[in-house]
Amino acid sequence: MADHYEVLGVSRDASPDEIKKAYRRLARELHPDVNPGDDAAERFKSVTHAYDVLSDPDQRARYDMGGDSPFGGGGAAGFGSFGDIFETFFGAAGGGGSRGPRPRSRRERGQDALVRVTLDLGDVVFGVHRDIEVDTAVLCETCDGSCCQPNTQPVTCDICHGSGHVQQQVRSLLGNVVTNAPCRVCQGYGTTIPYPCATCQGQGRVRARRNVSLDIPAGVETGLRLQLPGSGEVGQAGGPNGDLYIEVSVKDHETFSREGDDLLATLEVSMPDAVLGTTTTIDSLDGTVDLEIRPGVQAGDVLTIKGRGITPLRGSQRGDLRVGVHVVTPTRLDHKERALIEDFAKRTKAPAPKLAEFHQGLFARLRDRLRNG
Repeated sequence: MADHYEVLGVSRDASPDEIKKAYRRLARELHPDVNPGDDAAERFKSVTHAYDVLSDPDQRARYDMGGDSPFGGGGAAGFGSFGDIFETFFGAAGGGGSRGPRPRSRRERGQDALVRVTLDLGDVVFGVHRDIEVDTAVLCETCDGSCCQPNTQPVTCDICHGSGHVQQQVRSLLGNVVTNAPCRVCQGYGTTIPYPCATCQGQGRVRARRNVSLDIPAGVETGLRLQLPGSGEVGQAGGPNGDLYIEVSVKDHETFSREGDDLLATLEVSMPDAVLGTTTTIDSLDGTVDLEIRPGVQAGDVLTIKGRGITPLRGSQRGDLRVGVHVVTPTRLDHKERALIEDFAKRTKAPAPKLAEFHQGLFARLRDRLRNG
């Protein structure tokens, strides 16, 4: 095997810049596109291999150490090279020669994408359909993902002959060690693209905006992510699409709030209506509904309207609309109104205000009312 320094025409103490300049000069002279002869092609491979070894400080150090080895270049005490050992186990023993690593595929899976969608609380009750615009990578229509200009195609790499890897032989104390490294010319693909597509610059995909139709189910809540398999970015060289994730954010509502699958609201009731009772009509998120207020309703009482809440994410039984009562005490009374209230107080002989026995249910209702009020 020829000495790498002699192949490049440099001394053993040549600097990295000198080695690089020598390689560039020889590569321009021997490259198959410039010099198509068979001898030139073989020399070009030798020059490239020598440069691969000497341009890497670690490999060059091992090579230099192997050159001064007492075992010489003929292997380690009769064992031969590691390449011979692998050939014995994986090549000749299998009858098919050394297989080695396979070339990389240009086709890669596209990246996942994340889009945030803001919904109104009303959209959560029954679900909603949305058409959104996504800035993503799509298949290049010019080359249809081939990465090549129309009527052209990739060609087999002249250096690695389609394997995507080249063997590097390094001399060490143990003899000649043969390793496989990705081909620098084709980047490990095994093929090169002489005429890349001008539209996508040889990527097989371009950036573009496209519309995505979404059917957002009922019952979603802020922070929930919906997955749309195969709706993300197309991969390089027309590889499979990644996934699209939709992250939901639900806006606060002026009147209603959510607790699980129930809707909560506060209803202001005048003192006379609280005493005498009445029927009123309120606007829910899906239309009007009649609500009966019984006589003597108390502040903090919760009135429940069945089936006017949110449809659950998994299920069909809607939650309830729970309305907390807030009795409004008049603050401005004329002389006649005040006289009527005083007369009412005398007739009922109401006791003086005092602390009542703690009641968990009442406390919970008051807490809900204050939280949503």
